[in-house]
Amino acid sequence: MKALFRFKSFSLEPTRRNPLFSFSAFSKSSKSKTRETPSKIQAEATTLTSLFNEITEILGSDTIESDETTQLRFPASGETHAPGANCGDGKSVSCTQDVRENAKMVFSGVVHEEEFDVSPLVHEITSVVRADDDILVSMEDRLEKLRFPFEPEIVEKVLKRCFKVPHLALRFFNWVKDKDGFSHTVGVYNTMLSIAGEASRDLDLVDELVKEMERNACDKDIRTWTILISVYGKAKKIGKGLLVFEKMRKSGFAPDAAAYNIMIRSLCIAGRGDLALEFYKEMIEKGITFGLRTYKMLLDCIARSEKVDVVQSVADDMVRICEVSEHDAFGYLLKSFCISGKIREALELIRELKNKEVCLDGRYFEILVKGLCRANRIVDALEIVEIMKKRKLDESNVHGIIISGYLRQQNVSKALEQLEVLKNSGRSPRVTTYTEIMQQLFKMKEFEKGCNLFREMIENGVEPDSVAITAVVAGYLGQNRVAEAWKVFRSMEEKGIKATWKSYSIFLKELCRSAKYDEILKLLNQMLASKIAIRDDVFSWVISSMERNGEKEKIEHIKEIQKKCKSYRQELNTSCKTESKQEEELVDDYNRPQVVQHSALPLASSAVDKHDVQEICRILSSSRDWERIQEALEKSAVEFTPELVVEVLRNGRIHGNAVLRFFSWVGKRNGYKHSAEAYNMSIKVAGSGKDFKQMRNLFYEMRRQGCLITQDTWAIMIMQYGRTGLTNIAIRTFKEMKDMGLVPSASTFKCLITVLCEKKGRNVEEATRTFREMIRSGFVPDRELVQDYLGCLCEVGNTKEAKHCLDSLGKKGFPVPVAYSIYIRALCRVGKVEEALSELASFKGERSLLDQYTYGSIVHGLLHKGKLQEALDKVSSMKEMGIKPGVHVYTSLIVHFFKEKQIEKALEIFQKMEEESCEPSVVTYTAMICGYMSLGKAEEAWKAFRNMQEKGTLPDFKTYSKFINCLCQAGKSEDALSLLSEMLDKGIAPSTVNYRTVFYGLNREGKQDIARTVLQKKSALAEQRKVST
Repeated sequence: MKALFRFKSFSLEPTRRNPLFSFSAFSKSSKSKTRETPSKIQAEATTLTSLFNEITEILGSDTIESDETTQLRFPASGETHAPGANCGDGKSVSCTQDVRENAKMVFSGVVHEEEFDVSPLVHEITSVVRADDDILVSMEDRLEKLRFPFEPEIVEKVLKRCFKVPHLALRFFNWVKDKDGFSHTVGVYNTMLSIAGEASRDLDLVDELVKEMERNACDKDIRTWTILISVYGKAKKIGKGLLVFEKMRKSGFAPDAAAYNIMIRSLCIAGRGDLALEFYKEMIEKGITFGLRTYKMLLDCIARSEKVDVVQSVADDMVRICEVSEHDAFGYLLKSFCISGKIREALELIRELKNKEVCLDGRYFEILVKGLCRANRIVDALEIVEIMKKRKLDESNVHGIIISGYLRQQNVSKALEQLEVLKNSGRSPRVTTYTEIMQQLFKMKEFEKGCNLFREMIENGVEPDSVAITAVVAGYLGQNRVAEAWKVFRSMEEKGIKATWKSYSIFLKELCRSAKYDEILKLLNQMLASKIAIRDDVFSWVISSMERNGEKEKIEHIKEIQKKCKSYRQELNTSCKTESKQEEELVDDYNRPQVVQHSALPLASSAVDKHDVQEICRILSSSRDWERIQEALEKSAVEFTPELVVEVLRNGRIHGNAVLRFFSWVGKRNGYKHSAEAYNMSIKVAGSGKDFKQMRNLFYEMRRQGCLITQDTWAIMIMQYGRTGLTNIAIRTFKEMKDMGLVPSASTFKCLITVLCEKKGRNVEEATRTFREMIRSGFVPDRELVQDYLGCLCEVGNTKEAKHCLDSLGKKGFPVPVAYSIYIRALCRVGKVEEALSELASFKGERSLLDQYTYGSIVHGLLHKGKLQEALDKVSSMKEMGIKPGVHVYTSLIVHFFKEKQIEKALEIFQKMEEESCEPSVVTYTAMICGYMSLGKAEEAWKAFRNMQEKGTLPDFKTYSKFINCLCQAGKSEDALSLLSEMLDKGIAPSTVNYRTVFYGLNREGKQDIARTVLQKKSALAEQRKVST
């Protein structure tokens, strides 16, 4: 991507303009850090501990004298940094006067200080456009009857008022352009682009609007380019954003402060600090500046890198350009280091501050405590709290931070201890602190403790808020104590607290989970009486829940409430004048400089309502009759977007036939066009159902529709062929991609090598050739691929090629100890423990790090060979080095003791895991299940299976497969059959082997009639997952 731009060489000198600070030797160490071998990591950790001890000694030994001239403090909200200089998001500082003037010129006609006078004409047109869709007369017919003159200025203002109803805005936009004598101006196009990009997040529509501008010879202005950069930035389409920025330059528009500002913010939010820094350098070179908010974003982004001197230079610019005091700049810099987890750099900064004799206030300590807690160094954070006490600083806030840190580790006992410390200090905990602990206690089924804490909070005079009360409501509902839940919920009104939409939503979901449908009706009626607008998606999942439980009579009552709610919403729409004006201001604000906010960039999935996805998936799985499904889809109120289609395909892929028919159906709807991501997901769904004919058809359709076919598309097809053992076709597909002119990417190489290494369709010779090609092409494989490749080579006994691979990886910069640890693990897995120990002994690098990496693998290998004492000795030696056993080691010991029929010792190990806060993994639980079954303890196996799900660990395909095998071997094939149904309910497709195992098991047990149903289930699933016949 960097090749798109040819920036002039420009370096940020850390020593220019009397820098704020210098990290001296630390700066040098940071620069060379990337050249360090991983063998120094342990030494680095020791150094960091030493540095922390030094800092605590320095901080704790001060004679405390408050000096206002040197005290590091954070400006209060609204406080200025210097006389006449405010770099916040309100008034600009004097140093940015030129930028403000430039921005004012660029956005003339949009940024108006005076109040916008909404004319009756615009208001009446807006009322027609925003009217409900179910009105008998269409919007277009009603607009025709108005017989108003539609000038571009009026159209633009109407569109701005329709920001929250983008589909209606688009209909009006398309209708008005067909009017005789009317043509859209650049201002109208800009507003529609804003709506398409921001409100509906429809990038395909944005692209179509740009093409339409070009067809109509409507020249783009600077605002058009800025909007496009912002739209693609918010969608995290950084590549497109960069291309637009470059096209803007080539079109003769010099990027201004607004364009640079948006581009840098987008890159920072996407984590591309390297590119953001390049743009920043170019800005500085051109004398363009921006405000403090963007500086802080840039600082947070590049603080994640190892370039401490560059971070220092940006902080220096904050002082020079934004007139921020040095003390505040230190604070922002410290916060950036802590946010990015750079504790060492934060401590170095503290040492530098002490050298400068800067006195630090409580807010500074809070930042450090929060950073240490995020880095799971709570013990160190507590030392800082003690220093705060000695300095007589207010440490009430930091106790809440410590408690949150413990709760993140799910260490409730420590959190409660800290709560007692806070109370004993004479300070009252905040309501948020109480709420966090209560939520964790309810989650852990410690209901009484959670309720006691709530009562204690009230007795101590801490007023609960809606969040705290809602947490207690959810706790009562979790205990099926509905009456008490209602009592607590109603207490909000008694306390003068208004229940939020979130409170009602949580209450409804808990009631649905408990199937308390009479209570749901009561709650919905209360929401309606309180004039709370209930969204259609809420009604959808309530009705869906009732249908599953056969509550058909109550569904009619729900629909009645829905009609009343819809009528209420319609009343609200008739008085949309104030709301329309706010939306217009929102569009105007969107077109101003500095528009890309950190919270405005949602994750890809957040652009789609999950309830809409669930509703469509429910419809698709409700019947095998496509006509009935299609009828239900037509009646659905869900708005179909490419993003929603991707999520439906992802969530409903087990119903391959239905979701692919849905994909075809939705692609033919007016105003809809599939995205490349949607096609890729449909190809994956077809392939995962082994419907390769349909997979290819979708690929050809994708090409016909002009969608961009990238290496990712080919990688999906390669993986789908390979995972079913069709590796020869996967190889041909890889070659076909290259014949099409596409250069293989790291992902396509990885997909092909991975499938070639799998036991099904394994082709070691071709895997070796492809791996070498990948290395020659300059790609460094990731750890997962190296693990698969070396594991395959060791399984076939090709250790010579494995060692050649190690040499190649070392030359390409892959960490040598990591590579060797993977190799040793692979040897242990195939039973070559002696060879693994020999490799470990002959390793010439730093042994301590390699020991740490290979520890679990060696123990596993020794236990596999039956060498228990040697394995235990290895565990003891590693404990002496301060390395605790991990879940891998404990699981290996559990497997061994079950194998030796020593069930008590296996259970002791499992108990020890819990005592040492080592969370059992899905592999651990699977080992317990298989262990119990091997000893004929089926009841205990089922208990372990249910227990893992209650603890939040969901069984995966391997867990189900192994349990099915064990049950069939134990003569309990009917129980295994129930697991097949459970797999389907959980969205996991049983394999042919799973069905065959249960089929043969039932036949052995003389249950031929039931066995025939297994074949029918298998055929039904195959039919369900395929479109082609």
